[in-house]
Amino acid sequence: MIRFILKAISLFALVVAVMAGTIDAIQSVSASEPVLTPLAVAWSTASPDTIALVADGIMRHLHPYVWDPAAMWVLSQPAFAVLLAVSLFFWIIAYRRPPIAGRFTA
Repeated sequence: MIRFILKAISLFALVVAVMAGTIDAIQSVSASEPVLTPLAVAWSTASPDTIALVADGIMRHLHPYVWDPAAMWVLSQPAFAVLLAVSLFFWIIAYRRPPIAGRFTA
């Protein structure tokens, strides 16, 4: 059950990453120069209340230095790249290795 949830989160992050990459590609073609939307801009466009809620929660429950250098660096990266990394992270956690001996061993 946990693997299913992790794979569903990975799939959702992958779909959103592809959407963000597609939007960036369309904007790049129309502007005739590369356009990479930072995660902070994409997140604040989609849901401005949640980014403030997450920032407040991180600064209140964790150390404020976690927000300033770490989270701000992640939020300044392209949205599609961060979401692809999140998708890969959850897929790796949910991955089950095949047995070494094979499928039909006793």
